[in-house]
Amino acid sequence: MPEGKIIKALSGFYYVLDGEDLIQCRGRGVFRKRNITPLVGDYVEYEAENDKEGYILSIGDRKNELVRPPISNIDQAVLVFSALEPTFSTMLLDRFLVLIESKNVEPVICVTKMDLVEDSKGLQAFMEDYRTIGYTVVETSSEKMEGLVALEDYLAGKTSVFAGQSGVGKSSLLNAIRPELELKTDEISSSLGRGKHTTRHVELIPLSGGLVADTPGFSSLDFDGIEVEDLSDCFPEMAERSAACKFRGCIHLNEPKCAVKQAVEKDEIPSYRYDHYLQFIEEIKERKPRY
Repeated sequence: MPEGKIIKALSGFYYVLDGEDLIQCRGRGVFRKRNITPLVGDYVEYEAENDKEGYILSIGDRKNELVRPPISNIDQAVLVFSALEPTFSTMLLDRFLVLIESKNVEPVICVTKMDLVEDSKGLQAFMEDYRTIGYTVVETSSEKMEGLVALEDYLAGKTSVFAGQSGVGKSSLLNAIRPELELKTDEISSSLGRGKHTTRHVELIPLSGGLVADTPGFSSLDFDGIEVEDLSDCFPEMAERSAACKFRGCIHLNEPKCAVKQAVEKDEIPSYRYDHYLQFIEEIKERKPRY
């Protein structure tokens, strides 16, 4: 049975790359009955009616998957955040990071539109915080073509998903690296104060010796599937200190001799990261149970 990899999903069709052949496939009805949706990134077996059309018969095991954006089997997530327009948000970045960490996917933080910042001291301080935690942070400007080579080095040989808020410049960034892509871009909506959605589907694109996915932008994340006791594992600087807490299973709220709270008091953990952690804890507690 021929095998391939889904590189695009659009309007109920799945485009399977098998060598140099691209087969437009539909999913068998059995997937709907089992509530399984083929994802971009899936390795599949398919049956071809001809050299252009076919049906997906089975989906291979996934090493990971994301819901928004819907993609599987990725090596890293490039989280694209703009310095301005829209303004850099540590709260939103931490939401993305928690989701990515919960899926055991390696994150790369990419800050775009650095050319728009006149005084970057405050922003640089934030970026240094994330570097100290252990995250990779790349500063770029599509307008001035800065930082693109450094970003390409991280893309080489890997399957990467580009994700971030609408209007931060994901498509512009990919166009700057590879102009022939001609991905559609748009400006920030003046009435809404946020980006207009320009990318309408997920598609894997060969780039820099790897594959990258340009995805629809989105501006909110929930924490479905993440429990209160697991949240600190999604904050690396907390996870590495948890073993030093007095009580096993410490969730770093009101427990005495908590190593995480002590680190916050000593400014070893940024206070805003801990504040976000507390807010996320409340959101998870308030989450309505599903029946």
